[in-house]
Amino acid sequence: MSLLAYSEDQILERLRFENPWWVSGHIEEYYHSMQRRLYFHLFMPLVLETAVRRAVVLMGPRRVGKTVMMVHAVQGLLEKGIEPLKIALISVETPIYNNISLEQLFSLCRRANRIDDPKNWFVFFDEIQYLKDWEVHLKSLVDSYPQTRFIVSGSAAAALRLKSNESGAGRFTDFMLPPLTFHEFCI
Repeated sequence: MSLLAYSEDQILERLRFENPWWVSGHIEEYYHSMQRRLYFHLFMPLVLETAVRRAVVLMGPRRVGKTVMMVHAVQGLLEKGIEPLKIALISVETPIYNNISLEQLFSLCRRANRIDDPKNWFVFFDEIQYLKDWEVHLKSLVDSYPQTRFIVSGSAAAALRLKSNESGAGRFTDFMLPPLTFHEFCI
């Protein structure tokens, strides 16, 4: 399936569904009730560092909390007063997004919110490894939109790190999220 297989309205509706803070101004209670990872205080400054033209690549094994950490970062941005309509989280593995480039997805987010200006956005792409040649797409976004912050996550850590080092040299900052610590598990 591709952009042609779904109507633009269907894709825009899915983007609105994945980003409830565009309407409510806060993340869903499901995520809000979850404990932040101990590594959150190390991750959030990377998200907030807009002066450096680099994307953040959040890596780690499956089920360690990468998606939750990204949603908590969205909450952190909202708490800092960032405009909710300029924060987007897109799950690349969602079938409706198959074969849609990262740049097209970013454009569709802006269209969904009727905001033409691409500046000062925080765009999270979850499960980036589902997009072929993701590192080339991400490098292009970092170069094309210097006043937008891109944060991506992926589970295939070894492959992500290799591609991040090859194509993203100087443009990506890697952040490895390890499995839960014993202390986190007990909480």
